[in-house]
Amino acid sequence: MDVPLVEPAITAASTPSGLSSAEASRRLLNFGPNRVVEERVQPLARVMAHFWAPVPWMLEATIALQVTIGERLEALMIATLLLLNVGLGVFQENRANAALALLKQRLVLKVQVKRDGAWVEAPAADLVPGDIVQASLSVVPADLRIIAGTVLLDQSMLTGESIPAEAEPGKIAYAGALVRRGEATAEVVATGARTYFGRAAELVRIAHVESSEQQAVLGVVRNLTIVNFAIVIGMVAYAHAIGMSTTRIIPLVLTALLSAVPVALPATFTLAATLGAKALALKGVLLTRLSALHEAAMIDVLCADKTGTLTANELIVSAVLPVKEGWSEEDVLAVAALASSTDGQDPIDAAIRSTAQRQNASHRRLEVLRFTPFDPAVKMAEAVAINGDGGKIHVIKGAPAVVGTIAPMNPETAAKVEVLSAAGSRTLGVACGPPGSPVFIGLIAFGDPPRADSRALLAELEALGVRTVMVTGDAAATAATVARAVGLEGPVCPGKIPETVGPDEFAVYAGVFPEEKFRLVKAFQQCGHAVGMCGDGANDAPALRQAQMGIAVSTATDVAKAAAGIVLTQPGLGGIVTSIKEGRTAFQRVLTYTLSILVNKCATLVVLGAGLVMTGHAVLTPLLQAISMLAGDFVTMSRAADRVTPSPRPNAWRIHNLTLAAIPLGLFKLCYYVSVLAAGWFALAWARWRCGRSLS
Repeated sequence: MDVPLVEPAITAASTPSGLSSAEASRRLLNFGPNRVVEERVQPLARVMAHFWAPVPWMLEATIALQVTIGERLEALMIATLLLLNVGLGVFQENRANAALALLKQRLVLKVQVKRDGAWVEAPAADLVPGDIVQASLSVVPADLRIIAGTVLLDQSMLTGESIPAEAEPGKIAYAGALVRRGEATAEVVATGARTYFGRAAELVRIAHVESSEQQAVLGVVRNLTIVNFAIVIGMVAYAHAIGMSTTRIIPLVLTALLSAVPVALPATFTLAATLGAKALALKGVLLTRLSALHEAAMIDVLCADKTGTLTANELIVSAVLPVKEGWSEEDVLAVAALASSTDGQDPIDAAIRSTAQRQNASHRRLEVLRFTPFDPAVKMAEAVAINGDGGKIHVIKGAPAVVGTIAPMNPETAAKVEVLSAAGSRTLGVACGPPGSPVFIGLIAFGDPPRADSRALLAELEALGVRTVMVTGDAAATAATVARAVGLEGPVCPGKIPETVGPDEFAVYAGVFPEEKFRLVKAFQQCGHAVGMCGDGANDAPALRQAQMGIAVSTATDVAKAAAGIVLTQPGLGGIVTSIKEGRTAFQRVLTYTLSILVNKCATLVVLGAGLVMTGHAVLTPLLQAISMLAGDFVTMSRAADRVTPSPRPNAWRIHNLTLAAIPLGLFKLCYYVSVLAAGWFALAWARWRCGRSLS
């Protein structure tokens, strides 16, 4: 099920006095509370669902037959294993639901809303489309359309845009964004699951992909069931033909059924993952779902978010370009710092001041007399300073086009602005001079730098056979610049993602919303790829949940960490490579065990049939078979700790090929079993013959 990307709902125009209490109540009944509504599933129904799967079916059938013939001890042994497997499944499912709970918590806050012509404080859950609210230094409670005023919005955790954006009248502020500066009056246009943030929560809830563990277990059970049915039918027919009674045939069938159950296979997956999780924890990687380790072995495509994943999610001064003769980079920074706020709330001003301080760029002889903070309406900040001689200097910092209307730019400066904008940088112009005659002195560009280890990481992933693509909500130009910096080569998809797309078509997907990230992961999976998704924000949560291997970086939000299967606890992205290698190690261990199980189960089933033909009765009882399972299946689980070498390429479960490979190995073991059985049978027949001769 795909949740369509829709624009915020347009409601009837609200009056300046806001909604009446009666109208708000009516709309609350119509639209529902401003929160993510989870479909309730009864706890008992959730638990019972875990009894409905291939291995539980076989165990349940075995238990029923054991109880029927009075073998209660064996029935109790198998029932204990069944309950253990169900308990583990329920525990993992509860952990998976943590992502939705965290998303819901983000909407639990108080807001100022105008009701009946007066401002009142109300829970955000009571907001309805059409309400008039105040947006100030807090979390945006719903999707809002700004009516009056301006705010600086940090939406990096929602849209992936690393640079805060000014929201002016007519602009949309999404639920979950952070107001960094300013205050505005706004109209609520969408609430609850209809908001941008709410749709992300809904996608997390419905995201699902069948795990490789489930596919492997199902494949093994299917193949063993086919062999089992064929042999059981033959055995029952032969037993009936030689006149065996029903009371003797039932234990024979039960023994054959027990022989085909890979009872320890799910536990072996868990054991291998547990050992891998312990090794990863020592290397700064935590598994929130054990199955994520097995998925890591399969990954052949990695979708990596840009902001906070491949980049540091830190706004820095990326370039300073003096354009006036006699002015240095330090001079431009020092003047720009005079027109920058000192409260640290504006990230651009904070970046300028920290860079100026780091480069020791300051004018100690200048004292600020008046400072006007950045005004989004005019797109500039101003300061008036006085020097040691008592002369005044007027400093202007803002959008180059605006600064250029006060201090004209020459063509060369305008060309530099175009180049910086094309590279995806946010650029400010700086002018200063005597009041009334400022001069354009330089440009300052800002960016979000790539992590130092990103290029090396992507190169190592390529060597491991994993194709990496960048998926970001940021602009195409910015994304392309970062992609080149980290070594991602290929075309950029700048807008809507095609309906059908493969990982080799584009290297970068820019301007992507959460629904599209989620849809892109599904598109790759439908092409037959095992997909990993690496991200850090709430906008990444749906894709993290849908991917076979969701990876949350160390700086990720709680929402992203709960949705992911793997969480990196240390800065950097080296944990991704570590996880893939450890996953492939666990795969080799489980693969060895699975091959052994297929060989042993098939050989045992054939021996049961051959023994019936040779001796005329069952050669194993249900009790002996249960003991054999404990002594065989569970003892050989020690292979989950084997020392193995991870494969150099992505792994995949090919049960059909694995079964074919088990045939020659099974034949050797079968020959050994039948030889031992034949030797014992002939020795017994010989002893009886000699005993008969001596008596005669």
